[in-house]
Amino acid sequence: MSEEEPAAPPDHTSAGLDREQLTEAKQYGRLGLICDLADKGIDLVFLALMALVVARPLDDGLARWSILADFESLRLVALLLITILLHVAVSFPLSLYSGHFLEHRFGLSKQTFRGWLWRYTKRCTLAVAFSAVIFLGLYWIIWLTGPWWWIVAAGGFFVVSVVLGQLTPVLIMPLFHKIEKLDMPELSQRLNRLAGGTGLSIEGVYRIVLSEETVKANAMLAGLGRTRRVLLGDTLLADFTPEEIEVIFAHEIGHHVCRHIRKMILSGMVYIAAGFWLCHGLLTAWVDWPGQSVDFHLLPVYTLPMVMFALTAFAMLLEPVQNFFSRRFERQSDRYALERTGAKEAYISAFQKLARQNKDDPDPHPLEVLLFHGHPPIAERLAMAERR
Repeated sequence: MSEEEPAAPPDHTSAGLDREQLTEAKQYGRLGLICDLADKGIDLVFLALMALVVARPLDDGLARWSILADFESLRLVALLLITILLHVAVSFPLSLYSGHFLEHRFGLSKQTFRGWLWRYTKRCTLAVAFSAVIFLGLYWIIWLTGPWWWIVAAGGFFVVSVVLGQLTPVLIMPLFHKIEKLDMPELSQRLNRLAGGTGLSIEGVYRIVLSEETVKANAMLAGLGRTRRVLLGDTLLADFTPEEIEVIFAHEIGHHVCRHIRKMILSGMVYIAAGFWLCHGLLTAWVDWPGQSVDFHLLPVYTLPMVMFALTAFAMLLEPVQNFFSRRFERQSDRYALERTGAKEAYISAFQKLARQNKDDPDPHPLEVLLFHGHPPIAERLAMAERR
C-alpha cells in the first residue's frame, strides 16, 4: 500500500479572489500603471521643454519688469510659479482621470467631483508653497557657496527631511484627513500588549478617517521622535477583525523596531547628495556649452527648470533602487509581525482582504514589481507566511 502523497501547498497567486475579482484587480492595476508611466513621461517632456526652450526667453521677459530685474529671488519665485502652474495645466486631465474617474470606475472612491477638486487644489497649493521655499533656499545656497553648493545643499535637505518627518503627521496630514486618538478600549489593550517592550507607546496609535473619500483600507507608520505614530484607517478598523488588525499593527511596529524610517532618512541624504552632484555637473556642462564659464555665485535664474528636470530624472532612475530597499523593509516587517503575533491565519486573511478591498493585483509582472513597487506582491507575502 503506497503512502499518501503530501498535499500541495496552497496557490496564493489569486490571494483568494474569484475569477471576476482577479480580472478586475489586474485591469485596475494595469490602468494605474499606464497612468503612472504617462505621468512620468509628461513630467520629463514638460520640464525638458521648459529648460531647453522656454526658460531663457521667459526669464528675459520677466527681467523687463523693474522689480523682477532688481531682485533675482523674486524673479526665481515668479519663474517657479509659472513653471508649476503650466505643469498643473498640462497634467490636469491625467490627474482628473487617474485620481477621480478611474477610482469611481472601479468602485473605490466616494468623493464627489467637487470634493476631489478641492483636495487637488489644496495639494497643489501646498506643493507650490513648499517648492517656493525649497528652491529659493537651494538657489541662495548656490549663490552663497559657489561650486561646493551641492555638499551644503545635501546637508540642508537632510535637516529639512528630518523636520518634515516630524511635522507631517501633526501639521500636513490633518490638512487632508481627520486624525484622532484611537478610542477602542478593547482593541487598544490588544495593541498595547503588542507595543510593550518596543519603545512605541500605545498613545501613538491613531485613527485616520479615510472612509469619506475611499473604500480602501490602509495603515502606516509616520513621524519621528515624539510625533512618531501608527495610523490605522477607519476603513481598516471597520472591516477587519481584531486579530487581523493586530497583525497589521505588528507590521507597523516592525518598521519602528527595525528603524526603517531612520535608515530611509540617512540613505535619502546619500541619494540627494548624489542627485545634487550630478545636477552640478549637468549645469556646468550646459551653461559652459555656448563658450561661457559658469560661476555658481552668479548662476542665472533661467537654470531653474533645468535643475528641476535633472532632479526629476534622477529620482525616476533611482526609484527602482529605492523600491528594492522598501520591499526589503516590508518583508522584514512582515516576518516581525508573524513572529510577534504567531497569527499566520490572521495574517493570510488580512492580506486577502486587502487585495479584495483595495483591488490590488496579487501577482503583477515581476518587471513591474522591480521597477515600480515599494511593497512585495501580496501573493509573495502570502506564500512567505504559508512557509512559516
